[in-house]
Amino acid sequence: MVVASHVSPGAPEASAVPADAGRDAAGGLAQQAAGTVAQLVGRTLAELGVGHVFGVVGSGNFEVTNALRLAGVPFTAARHEGGAATMADAYARMSGRVGVVSTHQGCGLSNAVTGIGEAAKSRTPLIVLTADTQASAVRSNFKIDQDALARSVGAVSERIHSPATAVADTLRAFRTARNERRTVVLNLPLDVQSAPSPASVRAAAAQPATVAEAQPVRPAAPSVRRLAHLINAAERPVFVAGRGARNAREELLSLAAHAGALLATSAVANGLFQDEEFALGISGGFSSPLSAELIQGADLIVGWGCALNMWTMRHGHLISDGTAVVQVDVEDSALGANRPIGLGVVGDAALTASDVLTELRTLQPAPEDKYRTARNAAAIAERSRWNDVETPDLSGGGRIDPRVLSRELDAILPAERIVSIDSGNFMGYPSTYLKVPDEFGFCFTQAFQSIGLGLSTAIGAALARPDRLAVLGAGDGGFLMGISELETAVRLELPLVCIIYNDAGYGAEVHHFGAGAADGGSAVDPFVGPAVDLSTVTFPDTDVAAIARGFGADAVTVRSVADLEEVRAWVRESPPRPLVIDAKIASDGGAWWLAEAFKGH
Repeated sequence: MVVASHVSPGAPEASAVPADAGRDAAGGLAQQAAGTVAQLVGRTLAELGVGHVFGVVGSGNFEVTNALRLAGVPFTAARHEGGAATMADAYARMSGRVGVVSTHQGCGLSNAVTGIGEAAKSRTPLIVLTADTQASAVRSNFKIDQDALARSVGAVSERIHSPATAVADTLRAFRTARNERRTVVLNLPLDVQSAPSPASVRAAAAQPATVAEAQPVRPAAPSVRRLAHLINAAERPVFVAGRGARNAREELLSLAAHAGALLATSAVANGLFQDEEFALGISGGFSSPLSAELIQGADLIVGWGCALNMWTMRHGHLISDGTAVVQVDVEDSALGANRPIGLGVVGDAALTASDVLTELRTLQPAPEDKYRTARNAAAIAERSRWNDVETPDLSGGGRIDPRVLSRELDAILPAERIVSIDSGNFMGYPSTYLKVPDEFGFCFTQAFQSIGLGLSTAIGAALARPDRLAVLGAGDGGFLMGISELETAVRLELPLVCIIYNDAGYGAEVHHFGAGAADGGSAVDPFVGPAVDLSTVTFPDTDVAAIARGFGADAVTVRSVADLEEVRAWVRESPPRPLVIDAKIASDGGAWWLAEAFKGH
């Protein structure tokens, strides 16, 4: 397998097969059409520009996976289909290209469902290329209702209906994935994929398959005028950009500068406004005290491609009484879906920001300071990051404060990094303390709130951006849940830093139900009652470093700041293999964002 090179998000990857594979003597792609439907589907997806395929190959998906490889699409073999799905999800998010996960029929697909659900809920443009049993094989061991399974987690179910429609079916699936930003499960029944492609299809296949890109939605003029008037009237505007505004950085910066607005992002868009003077970082549970205070002080909040959900708005606590709320999104159904809004604008974030700036200049010809005061600028520079907030050091007894750990690692690790986050009590620390260079430096697979996706996320992100050091933040529970993919990282020779916040348990549940109890003990919980037994969510201390070495990774156990010298040495050497940091962390009594998180359960 080849780790492909990467120039920038959306740039083509190098092929994972020899340069002359599948080419004729003249050097062009061989024009002979694929012999079977499986080969035709693989070739068609390659021509459409899918970026990378991840999977676990069995008999049902063997031929179509090899067809993709032969056509030049890089392939990574995962150790579990769930890992493959999450790798493909992360790859698509960080590369800007459609990712592919390849699975066997039945159990292969069901193994991937959590990763598929995460991608679907995140609106990741992803194709799940899965074999399916023949319609007549009603008693096959592999037989399940794959269409219903896909729909149950929010994915779109498509299928190759016949040899004659194979190309059209593939084009439809790709168009839905890329242009509508959906996760599509493309079923390939075994009898259909093994059939020969018809002569008419072979003739048509001589021309590369193409799908026109979606055109951005321009907002209606009345909506633009209303938003411009609201911004003009506001004294303390704040813009919050989400996943849907990752293409609108420059337009939002220009509008915010003219409007005198402060800037923030949702967690998934972290890094979009990195190093901007009036950027507050992440809005929501991860906000620093100063950032939360300034967002609460806004008299206008505009969400750009942002759901304004309970996480980003702290269940509405960041919206003060009397604050006007506006939401801009490409889908009408998203407007006001999570909270009341005064104005909803259907439109692409970049086009909307550009049009609103043009309109605003007619109302306000010169830029105004408004919320961009010298006092706020100084405060943001001094206190907007958690790294700059003074906290007591909880280190002691052979355990390191997770805040101290994260702060030190932020200084040790190279600035050109891509940070991926698993789920758990620890997750706020790497999310807020580890600075990222831009929006393609942070991969946050949290839409399904599943632990165990972090390591696969980091691998997919690393393959999308091999020019950056891949960094994973995970708890011991999530890391051990997905640890089989550590072999994948070692095999790929990825220089991946895995920071394991090891508290010997499922920390979120320990702190939520235990109300600060000692690990493994009982506690009085105001919601559950006295003597809460925590033995179901606590474990004996695990030597994660020793396990990691068994996979062939480098590893270090960290109990104090002094132990981080080994990390510095690893960074200087930069070997072609992962480093697992088994950090034995002190109890934080429940992370600052945890209480807010559990309100949504």
